[in-house]
Amino acid sequence: MTKIDVLEKAREFNVKFVRLQFTDILGVVKNVAIPVESLGQALDGKIMFDGSSIEGFVRVEESDMYLSPDPDTFAIFPWKPKEGMTARLMCDIKNPDGSPFDGCPRTALKRVLADARAMGYEVMVGPEPEFFLFARDANGMATTKTIDQAGYFDLSPVDLGEDARREMVLTLEQMGFEIEATHHEVAPGQHEIDFRYADALKTADNIATFRFVVRTVAMQHNFHATFMPKPIQGINGNGLHFHQSLYSGNTNAFADPKNGEGISKLALRYIGGLIHHAKAFTAITNPLVNSYKRLVPGYEAPVYIAWSMGNRSPMIRIPASRGQHTRIELRSPDPSCNPYLALAVTIKAGLDGIRHKLDAPPPITRNVYRMHDSERKDMGIENLPASLEEALDYLEADPVMLEALGDHISRRYIEAKRIEWDVYRHQVHDWEIDQYLTVY
Repeated sequence: MTKIDVLEKAREFNVKFVRLQFTDILGVVKNVAIPVESLGQALDGKIMFDGSSIEGFVRVEESDMYLSPDPDTFAIFPWKPKEGMTARLMCDIKNPDGSPFDGCPRTALKRVLADARAMGYEVMVGPEPEFFLFARDANGMATTKTIDQAGYFDLSPVDLGEDARREMVLTLEQMGFEIEATHHEVAPGQHEIDFRYADALKTADNIATFRFVVRTVAMQHNFHATFMPKPIQGINGNGLHFHQSLYSGNTNAFADPKNGEGISKLALRYIGGLIHHAKAFTAITNPLVNSYKRLVPGYEAPVYIAWSMGNRSPMIRIPASRGQHTRIELRSPDPSCNPYLALAVTIKAGLDGIRHKLDAPPPITRNVYRMHDSERKDMGIENLPASLEEALDYLEADPVMLEALGDHISRRYIEAKRIEWDVYRHQVHDWEIDQYLTVY
């Protein structure tokens, strides 16, 4: 879309306000709302904001930043206000001189995609985000009380979130999403909505929008939607599986009908890169202290760095579809991640595998969870990091992953996450009181 297209659509739909949206380095959506009269100025990149107020952006003495909207992301929010409509545009962040800001997560992903393009590939990604719907208390505050006791693929009346999930789907479709599937997940109160694969940048924009829409619609039903990785002990946590493929022109570069499995050598090297950099990129794809409560055996989340042709116990698998639909599924990320940074580091890892011919090890056909530690060791299967601190150590030691983020983001991100870990480490938790207070 062009500037003229956006202005015409705004008039056609009687738009009164436009939200200029972006994410900070932690993946939290921010926005500057403007009246529609300022839309033309915004599309010319003339809207300024205070970058010193945003996590990980700039220091107070260099705080003037500019929003550069992407016209292709123009969408109308379907919920109707009393007067007029509200639209949104996803934005890149620019320096006062018009150059790209190094701390912009969307810009970081665009750099990696430019790297892929220079190698002759376009990157396609399909996400599978999961979330919980929890009840709110009498004061409207979120609880961790699930709204149902349904399980995988259950329907109403067991699935009490079905109506809310249906409205989420309809809202997303009105905003241009192509929804492929929606269902109740394994855990009580847990849901999944899958939308169609697209180029990696559009998918990252869609994930950021998806989280915002799901939480908004849930609130309208007096529910609280959360993408927290592991809000309840003893049941499955929330994942965000990434289905990734590379295209050269109109050809899926991961497909090779001459290979017995239908998988190209290129795809295996992409997997080799993911395996090689997995410990480092986990600090980005699983960014919270809580993320590592999900990455434990017994709840379907991957713990071991391996791959398979269909077996769901390793970190990576190749779904059964072949030909143009050939893809790899990375199962370790969770939906609390910054989608731009998570895609930037995982795609960079795969491209590094291609560039340096990092062949994947043999696929795993057995249930990795049921192997003895000595068996996994003999097969060269390593564990994902067990804590945020461990993951950050691996990230700091991986120059390829740091390059994907850029110097500004990597420094600010690691600093913020070290603080988060340190605060957590100094807390005394209820489990410790229950376990030790009366014994020692």
